[in-house]
Amino acid sequence: MKKIEENFKYVILGVLVLFTIISVLITNGASAKENDSIIKGNNQSNEKKYYYVDIKGEVKDPGVYKLKEGSRVIDAINASGGLKENANTYSVNLSKKITDEMVIIVPSNSENTNVSNNTITQNTKNSSLVNINTATTKELSSITGIGVSKASNIVKYREENGNFSSIEDIKNVSGIGDSLFEKIKKYITV
Repeated sequence: MKKIEENFKYVILGVLVLFTIISVLITNGASAKENDSIIKGNNQSNEKKYYYVDIKGEVKDPGVYKLKEGSRVIDAINASGGLKENANTYSVNLSKKITDEMVIIVPSNSENTNVSNNTITQNTKNSSLVNINTATTKELSSITGIGVSKASNIVKYREENGNFSSIEDIKNVSGIGDSLFEKIKKYITV
């Protein structure tokens, strides 16, 4: 009888160990599912932004195209079916990153191409404004109140943090406060 009681203790102990293992596995499985949903939720915020670009001139199918953020002028040209035989890309910066509402004009070989790159690819909101998302240090420093140092800070900030969402975001750049912003806001755009 003693032997049966001892065996019964081992059986009970085995059942308890098995129950504990199953409980741990079930709990870990639920945690893994929660982690998966957290990861999936985070991926949704990393969705690509799209820009609309108007491409004209010597391309096979001119029009407005929806392109992913980070696309280049060459991607817009390819989306429009490519270049026509008579296209002159000498004055078009094919590697320039696109911006929303950008106009890209590809001239023909017969057109006078002594125009600056700024007129070939431009933002249509107001071409006299300096786009703080695409402007070079030289272009930024042409704004009254922005010297080379502040222009470099703007470019550095943009490279580290991405494009500005609004012109007010320029106040996040070191050296640009409310008073300077009030002076330059009529000269800038995004």
